[in-house]
Amino acid sequence: MAKKNNSDFIDLSGLFKLYIKNWYMFAISVTVFLGIGIAYALMYLPKYSINANLLINPEEDTMASPTGLSSLFGSAGYVEDEIFIVSSHTVYREVARDMKLNISYFTDKNIFATQIDYPKHPVEVTPQSGIMDTLKTGITFKVSVDKNGMASIRGKIKRETVVKVKNVALPYVVTTPLGKFAFSKTPDFPTGKNLDIIIGVQGYDSAAEDMSENISVEIASKRSNVISLKMVSTNPDYGMAILNAVMDKYNEKGIEQKNDQNRMTAQFLSERIDILSDELSASEGELESFKERNELFDIGQNTGYTFSKKATYESQLIKARTDAEILQMTRDFLSASENAYSLVPTTPENSMLATAITDYNQAVLQRLDLLQSAHPDNSMVKRLSEQIDTMRANILTSMSRTASSLNVRINDLEREMNSADSKLSNLPSQERELLKLNRDLTVKQQLFVFLLQQREQTALRLATAFPKGTLVDTAYTLSKPVGLGKKAIALLALFFGLLTPPIILFIRQLINDRFETRQDVESITNIPILGEMCIDRGGKSLVVTSESTSSTAEMFRLLRSNLLFLLNDPNDHVVLVTSSTAGEGKSFISINLAASLALLNKNVVLVGMDIRKPQLANYLNIAPKFGLTQYLSSSSVLLDQIITPLKSVPGLDVIVAGPIPPNPAELLISHKLDELVADLRKRYHYIILDTAPIGLVSDTFTLNRVADASIYVCRANYTSKKDLEEVNHIYENKRLKKMSIVVNGTASKKTYGYSHDRV
Repeated sequence: MAKKNNSDFIDLSGLFKLYIKNWYMFAISVTVFLGIGIAYALMYLPKYSINANLLINPEEDTMASPTGLSSLFGSAGYVEDEIFIVSSHTVYREVARDMKLNISYFTDKNIFATQIDYPKHPVEVTPQSGIMDTLKTGITFKVSVDKNGMASIRGKIKRETVVKVKNVALPYVVTTPLGKFAFSKTPDFPTGKNLDIIIGVQGYDSAAEDMSENISVEIASKRSNVISLKMVSTNPDYGMAILNAVMDKYNEKGIEQKNDQNRMTAQFLSERIDILSDELSASEGELESFKERNELFDIGQNTGYTFSKKATYESQLIKARTDAEILQMTRDFLSASENAYSLVPTTPENSMLATAITDYNQAVLQRLDLLQSAHPDNSMVKRLSEQIDTMRANILTSMSRTASSLNVRINDLEREMNSADSKLSNLPSQERELLKLNRDLTVKQQLFVFLLQQREQTALRLATAFPKGTLVDTAYTLSKPVGLGKKAIALLALFFGLLTPPIILFIRQLINDRFETRQDVESITNIPILGEMCIDRGGKSLVVTSESTSSTAEMFRLLRSNLLFLLNDPNDHVVLVTSSTAGEGKSFISINLAASLALLNKNVVLVGMDIRKPQLANYLNIAPKFGLTQYLSSSSVLLDQIITPLKSVPGLDVIVAGPIPPNPAELLISHKLDELVADLRKRYHYIILDTAPIGLVSDTFTLNRVADASIYVCRANYTSKKDLEEVNHIYENKRLKKMSIVVNGTASKKTYGYSHDRV
């Protein structure tokens, strides 16, 4: 017969009984967890969510780039780059330096140190100048001030005490391995009161790392240019001040970056204007000298053109030379190594070159933005630098081709002008020279005016520089605290208090390889259970007598009734009692079961057949002269000589095992044993055989030939589940006749005895 399988259902009744049995675990668990929850709720400081929103203003003149840069640095990518800048270590480090966030002030009024409300602190520590910029290891000071204002200062680096001074007046300067630190009172110092304060000092870099862990920066929406900043803190004012400072520092650095670029452009334009101004002055002086030397005062009459065609050529030549000069200036700027990654301040008239230079300037701005928070060796910076180099080379190549085209056009125009001049050969040579001087002067004048306009525009950008980010929402605090409230903490404590005992009981059952209750036995085996026996703490081996009324005696009477029901054949007289190992109560069950049968006015004999480790005589406190082994091994010992009547139980006789023989197995399989049992069947109504444990030796199986039924005794919290599984195999293979189980050592005392049929 197969073992029971209870994996498909949950024994709710068994679980309920198990929980009722261990009710004290639930009481203790709920009490402990509620205590922890209450203590936590009392000491817990509510945390608040501080939020802020920053709108990123896109750069002006953003155009699609033929090189594909617009797809690489689109609006979404641009905002993500700005997120990287807002949350950069550089920004956080400068905020930490400006707000002195590297110095934290705590009180230790309870178990947990609590940060003092920002920006108030009763004692201020001022590090020696320059320490914080290079400080790699933090230091913690504990300052205690008594009512008289005398202070004790203890400083620790990690766990090592490096400073310890007592009874000093503030202000006071201490010297540590990291440098000097000055302690002084602030206006918030509580005069005339005891004060204990903990001050943590760390470097700006460490403070920036802490800010990076506490501040969350992300895009508010995929389709927007709004950056959302969030922070959780027990001090809302402290959190709002930090977020506002981060946004202000981001805008400050953005304006500073723009101004740096504009100042570079203004400087370049001023230098070019100074050079051109000198050239323009020289041209004007040369023209003035020529007029004085040749007495040319009425220029309009003397230098008027005869043909309108010559005037058209001259206008085109002037424009072509102006474009060539601007183009050369731009080529010189781009060719200079110091301007490799600077903005191009001038733009030629050529539309394709103008578009390319605009895209080039946009790429330079992107690179400068990344350099605010990234190292030059950063992969994105390198990739962008390579693209800028490629664009610069392409622009210079295009400029070379454009310059060649302009030179060809200038040469063509000059040839046309020479042709026109040849037609006017009758004009004085002075007039032709005057025209040439006027042309040079006009080119320089137009270029000078252009550079002046560019410088004014740059000065205007410097004066009206606006930040990259617009503050949509300055830092604000949500009204409700984040995390768990006190009611939720209490409910969680109650939940875990009720959940912990079942988990402990479940784990205990998993790791425990011994059964605990009758229900456990029923779940492991299909062998009929004859009954169960509670723990008897009386210390007696024989508890069943004619006068006994204990619950244990009642259980044996019930066990007797069930056994009589099992022995339904008139010829069933011999009952074999065994167990898996010693200590399971096999002999105790045998003695009292035999006594219970004798109380029915039946002749009963109890035979000790555990001849390897006999204990029956000790349990019953008897000392017969002869035992079973002497009877089986000697023909001179008679049956009546080994039978000992038990005076306390009329009708019960005992045959003890006797001395331990050298050949126990051979004695138990001898024919004389069969004859002994046959003789006992004639004399007694019931024969109880107290045999050896089946888990240790095979003696019991050899006795199955003389038995009519067998009882297997197992003990709660003693017999292993593996032993019960082995007994299943014995039952399935029918190695013992009419096998049944007695569960010994259970906690229940009266339930089974009065709730089952008593046959």
